[in-house]
Amino acid sequence: MLTRLPLAPLDADERAHESRVVAHIRAALDAAGGWLPFADYMDLALYAPGLGYYCAGAHKLGAGGDFVTAPELSPVFGRCVATQCAEVLAALGGGEILELGAGSGRLALEVLAELARQGAPPARYRILEPSPELRARQARTLAALPTPLGARVAWLERLPQEPYAGLLLANEVLDALPFECFRCRPGAAGAPPAVEALGVGWDGQRFAWRAAPAGSALARAVTGLAAQLPQPFAAGARGEVCLRLPAWLAAVTAPLAAGVALFIDYGLPRAELYAPERAGGTLACFHRQRRHDDPFVNVGLQDLTAWVDFTRVAAAALECGLAVAGYTTQALFLLGNDFDRHVAAVAAGAGGAPEPLAAGRAARLVLPGEMGERFKAIALARRCEAALRGFALRDLTFRL
Repeated sequence: MLTRLPLAPLDADERAHESRVVAHIRAALDAAGGWLPFADYMDLALYAPGLGYYCAGAHKLGAGGDFVTAPELSPVFGRCVATQCAEVLAALGGGEILELGAGSGRLALEVLAELARQGAPPARYRILEPSPELRARQARTLAALPTPLGARVAWLERLPQEPYAGLLLANEVLDALPFECFRCRPGAAGAPPAVEALGVGWDGQRFAWRAAPAGSALARAVTGLAAQLPQPFAAGARGEVCLRLPAWLAAVTAPLAAGVALFIDYGLPRAELYAPERAGGTLACFHRQRRHDDPFVNVGLQDLTAWVDFTRVAAAALECGLAVAGYTTQALFLLGNDFDRHVAAVAAGAGGAPEPLAAGRAARLVLPGEMGERFKAIALARRCEAALRGFALRDLTFRL
């Protein structure tokens, strides 16, 4: 469970790494004239080659890392995802799977093993992973697969150029796309609040928030989403918006000629995400199982995220020729994909050693106070008419 305990101290190697990352970002900041959009800062802090959080060697996932994702929490998660994959692959007459950012490799391991048990393994299972450290960890995890099944796995350095049929999987990927931060300041008398960008500057000792007039793209985006809200933004309200999402989604789904792109992440529909009770935004930082809201400490050593605007995901999908085939909570998605059966199988040792505590661990995936309600699943389809069982219990697309 992530907590708000005081920040964990850094050791000498971590402090040295942070200094290198800070120097790298400061060079970009100086080249930009002393101010960076937050998305650019986040991009460098997370993805700078050899330096950023996801591209260096920090231990990120699991009990000894910075956060625990659903595949690490219980194998039931991956087996439920596999059950949904099997339905799509059957409707297509076969196909392959491409996973974005495969973390520790646990999701790939369970999906492949469960599909094999169901007699429906994919033709290929490819993984697009920017982190060399995570690629190595994934390879170690997937070495547990039988050789014929493991031979279907391949790693990619870039998106495939050739079209494929099957599934695109992305668990906790959308929340880590670099986003812009904004604040609404009082407008002229009688006018709605104006939009300003919250970017990054240097205060002489560390990075710090610096406000600037919003550029045209950010101003349009915030004004557009504000027009769709039941209540306008109040003066002083803060938030995040991922301007890169439409182009990114179009790129990662372009090779998917037929099939389903399945995204699971924490987030809300727009009207709920930007509600007054979240007027401070949802930016969060994760380091050693602790959550805080300062993106300018532990630079390059902590994850930076914000809740996903699933309304924006759905709109971007329509723009690139995808249909929203379903949207629901993680709990309902897993329950619709034989959750109880998979819990019983894991507890009994089907596919591994018996796990007496399987039910308790798996419960966290579906409980409202844990991952069950905070996380959502959205399926985007292209030339695939499969009725998706993960959204059959209750499809919440009408809330987007």
